[in-house]
Amino acid sequence: MLQNLLNKRRLAALSRTAIDAAAVQVFCSATEYKERVLCLIAQARQRIVITALYLQADEAGEQILRALYQAKQQNPALDVRVYVDFHRARRGLIGQSGGRTNADFYRAIAAEYKEQILIYGVPVKKRELFGVLHLKGFVFDDSLFYSGASLNNIYLAEQQRYRADRYLQIDNKQLADAFAAGHQEALGNLDVVQSLLAPEQDIAQAYKTAHRSWLKHARSCRYLLKGQSQPGPLNASLLMGMGRLNNQLNQSILAMLALAEREVLIYTPYFNPPPVLAKALRKCLKRGVKLCIVVGDKTANDFYIPPGQKFNRIGGLPYLYETILRKFVKNNQKFIDAGLLDVRLWRHEDNSYHLKGISVDGVRHLFTGHNLNPRAFALDFENGILVDDELGQLQPQLQHEQQIILANTSTIRHYTQIEMMRDYPEQVKKLLSKIKGVGVDLVLKRLI
Repeated sequence: MLQNLLNKRRLAALSRTAIDAAAVQVFCSATEYKERVLCLIAQARQRIVITALYLQADEAGEQILRALYQAKQQNPALDVRVYVDFHRARRGLIGQSGGRTNADFYRAIAAEYKEQILIYGVPVKKRELFGVLHLKGFVFDDSLFYSGASLNNIYLAEQQRYRADRYLQIDNKQLADAFAAGHQEALGNLDVVQSLLAPEQDIAQAYKTAHRSWLKHARSCRYLLKGQSQPGPLNASLLMGMGRLNNQLNQSILAMLALAEREVLIYTPYFNPPPVLAKALRKCLKRGVKLCIVVGDKTANDFYIPPGQKFNRIGGLPYLYETILRKFVKNNQKFIDAGLLDVRLWRHEDNSYHLKGISVDGVRHLFTGHNLNPRAFALDFENGILVDDELGQLQPQLQHEQQIILANTSTIRHYTQIEMMRDYPEQVKKLLSKIKGVGVDLVLKRLI
């Protein structure tokens, strides 16, 4: 009882603003995502703030980047800022060495334009392995567009395949102002956050001397809603967090689950809950809360390597995630049998799955890039939007989104439906056996 009171107070204490249901739009496809972003770029008159894990050097990434530059050429007063992860921008794709980096791509495109935009690399940790910029979301004037998706061919459905995500637009000046100000506060230290348009030799080591003090500051940053309106039946809060301690986003996730009374819906691409989250989910089930988890099939994982293609070690990750899912389902089979636990695997042709988010009792909805895994809980810099919908005004849109998502899922009724190591390709079996044999899997699970 006392813990529930504390959780209610924690959520009630969040800075929030009333929003109009008519100002909220939920989009349901990568094609709509691309069309909407390009439209919002073209319409922007005062500011554009793009925050993503990466803006890729490919066809779709170039379309977005050139659209930003064209908007700036047409309106030099337009403030255009792009924030991406520093390390990701300065290396090639996983499994590929050498070649042009995203930063090289940015500099090449910038050289073609007179009016320059700002493109920053954020080194959340000194090495990418230990944390990346996982803040998401775009501001276009007074509109906030939020998705866990980055900007490249597959996220924008540029070439046949797509990576499914969630896409939310809220037209609200207070939210847009707070979002832009929060990112300026957290990412505005130019001793650490580097311009990726500078010569490579000038930025490689420049951030390190001031990094520790910046990291301490970034961990304490919050979105501040100024001039808040009186809370109404539909409200939104902006959440930010990094690290295990005093993490507002993590605390809110756990508080939401602790207060669930009837049902919880979870979208996550990589099923690897840290102990604190696994415990929270089990508590939901024990008190009779229905729990639906929609996770990508291993073949819908962005690291999956189809049979016949050259295999490398990163291709073992989808199988490792599947072993974790199988163990979870086996340990909770009695809740599936009782009708309380519903595990759905998403798969659609050769497309991939990247949805994240939590809905509780149809009234609390978290839109986030948080993967609900150990990295998100402890290492990466994360954010999200928590919507309180007391009257269910967004339910028609959210139910439509859910129907589209579930149409490509299959239900796991027994843990034996999930493959185990003996079913895997020989290369995968050897890799996972080696990892488990030396105990590396315990460390790896904390980093994925």
